[in-house]
Parts: sequence; structure tokens; C-alpha cells
Amino acid sequence: MNTSSANPQADLAYQKSILGSVSRTFALTIPLLPASLEKVVGNAYLLCRIVDTIEDASDLEPSTKQALSQLFLDSVVGKVTPQAFVEPCLAALKNHSNLSELDLIEHIPAVLRILHTCTTQDQEAVTKCVSIMSLGMSRFHTRQSTAGLSDLKEFEEYCYVVAGVVGELLTNLFSNHSAHFAQSMQGNESLSIGFGQALQMTNILKDSSEDRARGVSWRPSKMSQSDLLTIAYNKLLEARNYILLIPKQDVGIRRFCFLAFGLAVLTLNAIARKDSAKVIPEQKLTRRVVWTVYGFTKLAAQSNLLIKLFFYLSSQDLRKLLK
Repeated sequence: MNTSSANPQADLAYQKSILGSVSRTFALTIPLLPASLEKVVGNAYLLCRIVDTIEDASDLEPSTKQALSQLFLDSVVGKVTPQAFVEPCLAALKNHSNLSELDLIEHIPAVLRILHTCTTQDQEAVTKCVSIMSLGMSRFHTRQSTAGLSDLKEFEEYCYVVAGVVGELLTNLFSNHSAHFAQSMQGNESLSIGFGQALQMTNILKDSSEDRARGVSWRPSKMSQSDLLTIAYNKLLEARNYILLIPKQDVGIRRFCFLAFGLAVLTLNAIARKDSAKVIPEQKLTRRVVWTVYGFTKLAAQSNLLIKLFFYLSSQDLRKLLK
């Protein structure tokens, strides 16, 4: 496809299409948002996905990852042209097996064109997030090993630069588009970090076996599974409290956040259940479960009581392991 095209509709069509290819989950959640938010949140996700793709490339040296991360950041902030990042990145990832991610990298010019059609406030929020994520993850490129991270502090730092900062981004974007949301979150912004970290900790626990197979572990080396599940549960509590603060009139935002939260709760609870029964490996949620939670968001978005009840009932096995 010709990435030099400046057709806004074609760019948006590409963004929607590639989102469905690189993430079935976010392709499901992001369209729940109002149209203006759907565009910028989808755009931000794709940019963050590039940073993840570089990190996950197991055959690249840490120095190469750091160079590509910096080059990508420079292209986002306009220091270099997008093509100045695309060509060396595709060359470095010549053995990468995920064709959708390679296609996304090739079409970064189109993704950035969409970003530049967003409001100045939204562009600044996205650029800040990508900057923190790129620079933060670059610090961890040299720490990738099967031994894991050194301690809880380093674990939480990693979860912040990978996902906590995304929680901050979402809060900034939602506030830019809803005065009611901005007012409701005033003084509670820190919960947004917990929201993002809860989702990331869930992914780390879910993907531990796959990560180890490619020579890396993002778990703290001296912490037990039970300890990690306890920490993740407490982050889920912060995520729940974050969602409860979202005004009910912002129904799309509530559904978006609840769906991601609900799937994380069910995933962690399944891990806890299998740990207590000593069954390995963990299984991903079925498509039927995902669509059931998706449908339930319509009800949960209107009721704080239902959100609390869902969390209580869906985390029973998880709570049994709490210390």
C-alpha cells in the first residue's frame, strides 16, 4: 500500500483495519468510545504497540532496541521523518514473524498523519505518553533476562512505563473530551496509574511461560506467585475505584474501562484457581466469555453496584490466595 497518500478517510480506514489485526481485545474495546475519542485512543494504542514490538523482538540486541526506540520517538515528535524510522526498523525486524506488526510499522506515516489531525491537547497527551514509554522501556532493554527483575520497586517501575503511563494518558484524553469526567477525577488521578498497572500485571502473569520461552521474565525474581497475585489484586481494587468515579453519562468511557477491567479480573482469577489446583499452563479466556463480559458492560455502565458485585463474585479464587 502506498504510505505517501494523504487521504484522511483512507488513513482512518487503515487504522481501524490494522487495529483489528494487532489486537482483538482493543479492537473490541476502543469502538465503545465516542467517535472523537475512538480516533485518538486507537491512534495512541497503535503508537504504543510499536514500542512493544521493538521490546518483544527477542533477536535484537539491547543497543539496537534502544536506537530504534529513540528513532521512533524522534519520528513521533517530528525530529525526523517517519520514513527515517520505518526503513531501519523493518530492516532490523526482517525475521519478525508477526506480519500485522510489520505492516503497522510500514504505515507509521499514515498513523502519524491521523495524530496530527487531533486537537493540540490530545497530541500533547499522546506524545508525552509515547515519550515516557519509549525512554522508560529503553532503560529495561539491558535488563531482559530469564532471572527477572530485581525487586518490587523495579517491577512497579516497569509496569508504570509500560502501562501505568497509559492509564494517565487515557485520563488526560478523557478529561479533554468530558468536563464531567475531568471534574470527577480531580484529586483521584493516581488511580489511573493503578488501572494501567493492573492490566499490565495481569498480562505479565498470564504470559510468564511465553516470555520465559523467548528468554525474558518481567516478574520480580524473589517474589512468589501468591505475592504477585496479591499485588495485582490490590491494583485491581484501584482500577475498580477508578471506574466507579467515571460519570454514568460518559457511558462509552465506562464500558471501555470496564471491559478491559472485567477481562483482567477473570484472567487473574483463572490463574489463581489453577495455581491452587496446581494446574499448568494457564488458559486464555474463551471467546464466549469475552463476548459475555462485552454484553454485560451495557448493564454495568449504568450501575456502580453491579460493578462492585461483578468484582466480588469474579475474584473469589483470587481472594483465597491473598496474604
